[in-house]
Amino acid sequence: MIDYKIYSKVSELPNSWDALPNNDLFLKTAFLKALEQSSPKNITSNYLGIFKNNELVGLAIIQRVEMYLEDIFRNTNDKYLIQKTKHLISKIVTGNALIIGNIMHTGQHGLYFKTESISYIDYLNQVSLAIKTITSQLKQKHNKKVRLIAFKDYFETDTIHKNQAFFKAHKLYKVQVQPNMIFKVPESWESVEDYITAFTKKYRDRYKSARKKGKQLFKRELSLEDLTVLESEIFQLYKNVSHNARVNSFILNKNHFKILKKELKENFIVIGYFVDQELVGFFTLILNNKILETYFLGYNQKYQYKHQMYLNMLFDMAQYGIENSYKSIVYARTAMEIKSSVGAKPKTMKIYMKHTNFLANSMLKLIVKYLNPVTKWVERHPFK
Repeated sequence: MIDYKIYSKVSELPNSWDALPNNDLFLKTAFLKALEQSSPKNITSNYLGIFKNNELVGLAIIQRVEMYLEDIFRNTNDKYLIQKTKHLISKIVTGNALIIGNIMHTGQHGLYFKTESISYIDYLNQVSLAIKTITSQLKQKHNKKVRLIAFKDYFETDTIHKNQAFFKAHKLYKVQVQPNMIFKVPESWESVEDYITAFTKKYRDRYKSARKKGKQLFKRELSLEDLTVLESEIFQLYKNVSHNARVNSFILNKNHFKILKKELKENFIVIGYFVDQELVGFFTLILNNKILETYFLGYNQKYQYKHQMYLNMLFDMAQYGIENSYKSIVYARTAMEIKSSVGAKPKTMKIYMKHTNFLANSMLKLIVKYLNPVTKWVERHPFK
């Protein structure tokens, strides 16, 4: 017999949750516990356990995201016509969404099941039943209606795409979104010197120039105590970058980085950049087994151009990955061109989604293209 149980708190999860043989830190209780304590105010996680004969054989993360105009569109200086377009879109996409996965990070970090114990279609059917239950509970308890449902971020090679009959039956359609920028580190590389040597002359000169401009930046790893003391400064630097995004669906909680460090310990790294003892930038890394996941960052725009801070951050992420023998570095979405210039390659990603209103669902593809356009950009090829 196959059935499911929905948990609203990490403390309720069965002991067998972490024992499932998946290698994704984003599905482990340490990360989920951190997220529970530090999620944006508009995101609530549900944890789905799928059982076969009372044995836990699968899990899923289903996030309820309450999306509102001020969270999605940060730029309030738009021209009249653009503002009107945004307000029209907001009437369709704002409200409650159920995201199967983690909306806060690029990649498939929401699904896992034991393929030897349960078939993909049986697994997806249980996820679908859980979605119906959560939808019903939202209506009964909060009088809220789910407007959007999305299974997020699958590579083109993911076996989920073999289940088209399931998605068609549930009126979910496939949409291409911005690619995930991934740097596969050659096994032969042991140091940053191998990285520099592999560059063509043009990109080696660029590397040296950026490093020279960044020499005045003092860098160090920030401890839990640092993250507590510098919490306000870090949050402001994060907002500097976040508010420049064309579209966004959340604002991090102020305590987010501190809580992640507390729960993930050595698996969460924060590197701070200082000028004359003032914190002017930072980036974060999540150590996900042999995959290095770049996470949120922030910087003071005043120092960005002078010290090529963003480019230096990308180089520092690459250096950390190479020196610590990671197989790949996930640079995630946005700024694809500059990320390709440090070695990352675009990997196409797809999502499955629907609007629960038939008419709005027919317009959703156009809206997704507006909110998340497949940007034209020039891929760089920095290596010989």
